[in-house]
Amino acid sequence: MSDRRARRPVPPSGGGRKPVWRRAVAPTAPPPADPPAPSPAPTEPAPAESGSVVQAALYRDGVRVATPASLADTFRELREQQDGMAWIGLARPTEEEILSLAAEFDLHPLAVEDAMEAHQRPKLERYGDTLFVVLRAARYLDASEEVDFGELHVFIGPDFLITVRHGAAPDLSAVRHRMEETPELLKLGPEAVLYAILDAVVDGYAPVVAGVQNDIDEIETEVFGGDPWVSRRIYELSREMVEFQRATRPLVGMLHALMAGFAKYGTDEELQRYLRDVADHVTHTSERVDGFRQALTDILTVNATLVTQQQNAEMRALAEAGFEQNEEIKKISSWAAILFAPTLVGTIYGMNFENMPELGWRFGYPFAIGLMGMVCASLYVIFKRRDWL
Repeated sequence: MSDRRARRPVPPSGGGRKPVWRRAVAPTAPPPADPPAPSPAPTEPAPAESGSVVQAALYRDGVRVATPASLADTFRELREQQDGMAWIGLARPTEEEILSLAAEFDLHPLAVEDAMEAHQRPKLERYGDTLFVVLRAARYLDASEEVDFGELHVFIGPDFLITVRHGAAPDLSAVRHRMEETPELLKLGPEAVLYAILDAVVDGYAPVVAGVQNDIDEIETEVFGGDPWVSRRIYELSREMVEFQRATRPLVGMLHALMAGFAKYGTDEELQRYLRDVADHVTHTSERVDGFRQALTDILTVNATLVTQQQNAEMRALAEAGFEQNEEIKKISSWAAILFAPTLVGTIYGMNFENMPELGWRFGYPFAIGLMGMVCASLYVIFKRRDWL
């Protein structure tokens, strides 16, 4: 790398810079009714379907000195600056744009390949004096009650910072605007911009946590309300929590790795405080996500238990109905058998054959009636003893 990219010493932090830092990382207040004379800093437009440069700017001592229209102009003007810093933002870049950046800033081929392919897990890699960071941003979509994940790749060098977005989140235009409003912070270099981006990504997790918590509360109500579609909702939210966990859990180790290099790379004391604060927020969010996954597992178990109980109750009711039906069938069959006996006897003696001995018998009719009554009484006693009647 040329002398232009030699690492610049980080200015020491003063005791009076802390309020400025807090104003930089906090959300900006709404603009007054009468805006001041200077025009606001340009914001990053929504990414196009094809890869393109969203925003490129050069800074010196924390102040924007140029807004190049293309990557070539950015490279040329950065070479002309002695102590300048380039902040280049891209959204879904083309392969040619990535390769031109790699050639200009001597980016490592592995990092370039990751930036092209996307779908990477959060990680931090250092290649010489260039740092490569992969972040997973998230946002909660109220309309569909879903969590949308984006991917952000960041290249940090001595005098440049490149962001490559794959997705709508995070909103880096807000980060750029806050940093440009605080030149005392921006002049600390690419490290300050990196930490501001980390803070924006982590702060973006808070609405997601709130939205998921509300979804879990609704799911609990639906489970005990017997909603038949709640199992599908639990499954879908569990999958989103797996993705959320993959986005937050590696970030804890990444931030601790950055903190471990404070002394080696001479990180500004104020940036150290900021990074520790971001690490605390990430740890808290990661713990909440772990709790969500456990809660969803418990809810799924409870739902399965309730469904099983409901099925058992239905089976028991069906069995009871079958038992009652069997009892009725027994009664009907018993009376049918009792009524069939006299019918059988009467049918035999109603055939009027000439050679039937009982036809001319004086007691034939009383005998037939008695036989009918005896058979019916015998069947009634038998069925009664068997509790069929």
